[in-house]
Amino acid sequence: MKITSDILCYVVNEEIFPDKTPIIIEGNISNWIYVILEGKAKMIKKTRKENIIINTLKAGDFIGEMGLLQKGEHTQIFTIVADGSVTVGTLDITQLTKEWNTQPEKLQQLISNLIQKMDNMIEKVVSQVETSK
Repeated sequence: MKITSDILCYVVNEEIFPDKTPIIIEGNISNWIYVILEGKAKMIKKTRKENIIINTLKAGDFIGEMGLLQKGEHTQIFTIVADGSVTVGTLDITQLTKEWNTQPEKLQQLISNLIQKMDNMIEKVVSQVETSK
């Protein structure tokens, strides 16, 4: 995803994470949203047996957005680790929340339900991976 001025206008802070440094840790509670400005990061899901790389995130990808979409703090379901040096921008959660809250309640509920289904699907896949090894 290309980083446009529509995204950059929400960036209130930038931080550089060296290679292999956790940006977000699974299980932690957070209400921050980040956007990757430069570099790449690995999205990792912990299982009882091993860590599974789910995806590689790149410039323009968001981290931690589920908390906003589910109205409040959110338990992180992945660990995000820098893959080389990564620059992330912290987004203005106050402004984003104000704008999110102007959306119709039915739309907010629909998106919240989709996120919950995605969370459930991820847990089922992890469970299947754990039992197959």
